[in-house]
Amino acid sequence: MHLLRPLAGLALALVTAHAALATDYTFKVVATGLAKPTGIAACRTGRLYFSEIPTPGIGGGFNAVKELRLHNGTTRVIHQGEPEPVNITVDRHGILYWTCRSAGVILEQSPYAPATTAMPLLTGLAKPTGIAIDDDGRVYFTQVPTPGVPGPAGGTNTVSSVSTHNHSRVRLVSQGEPEPTDIAASDDGELYWTCKSANVILTRNERGQISPLLTGLNKPVGIALDEPRKLLFWTEVPTPGVPGTAGGQNKIWSYDLKRKVKTLVHSGDPEPTDITVARNGRIYWTCTSAGVIVEARRN
Repeated sequence: MHLLRPLAGLALALVTAHAALATDYTFKVVATGLAKPTGIAACRTGRLYFSEIPTPGIGGGFNAVKELRLHNGTTRVIHQGEPEPVNITVDRHGILYWTCRSAGVILEQSPYAPATTAMPLLTGLAKPTGIAIDDDGRVYFTQVPTPGVPGPAGGTNTVSSVSTHNHSRVRLVSQGEPEPTDIAASDDGELYWTCKSANVILTRNERGQISPLLTGLNKPVGIALDEPRKLLFWTEVPTPGVPGTAGGQNKIWSYDLKRKVKTLVHSGDPEPTDITVARNGRIYWTCTSAGVIVEARRN
């Protein structure tokens, strides 16, 4: 943990140095000294939930799902010991769901339950990675057993869904993309997911039609939807671990779904992995290599 603190200070400096790139936002670091923070989700009660993966693939270690209380900056452990809790989402009742990539499972847990009470929602999956949930309780998730390999070349990556009320029926949403990395869902059935190696964001409308929304991106990873404001946010991580001052090209972007306008939100963080949007419109992302969580607030 102490080894990450110099990097956290670096990330704070980067937030200040690059604020001029997006004059519509003010930035600040809301958590430091974290151990490889990865997935992140905003709750309706002004809290953030995030995963830490300092020892990926190792069960019983220090990987954890945690809560961050934004009003005072304190954190607490929700669950610990899973080998690789990659991405996380929270439903309207506050129940958490997260993918555990190396174990091939999706787990669910109330944030107020004891830390040992996480239950499997699905098991026997093939490298589950991205995850999202809609207001009807349908969980959407990606599986990436063959990253970078499209379907015609033998890739078996998929996007699927399952109802939290009926775990036995998994529905296939899409297959054949080379790397469906993370996913966001609207309440009217629209989906958006990043495909990192193909440098695109794909969308599925409420009628089930899939098409490219944005192309020519630079290693898109995390994605989040601000549905009331019709804004889509995502991270690009072509140079993981490299800050802007050392030539890193990592960025945070937004896309106005109504006006079809793409806007740079932030540039310079060494590794902006996952992103989420709170109800008040504030954006939060994990910076894995710097061990911090950053907030962007619209001016």
